[in-house]
Amino acid sequence: MGSEFAEVAVEVDARGNSTRLRVTDLRTGRTRFFDALELEALVWLPDGNLTQLLDPSADRWKEGGTN
Repeated sequence: MGSEFAEVAVEVDARGNSTRLRVTDLRTGRTRFFDALELEALVWLPDGNLTQLLDPSADRWKEGGTN
């Protein structure tokens, strides 16, 4: 799935201790796994906090940041 800002692959991964969501950034190949607790936290996060997380200038595009 993608937009003008990001392109990711999303899969359900059942190889760990419990089912989790595997999200891969197709630009960098970086992968992160999200369990049910982490996904629920995103659902309950107030909109203002989610907006801060979506700001790429916060750490994605800073010099020396993790890519």
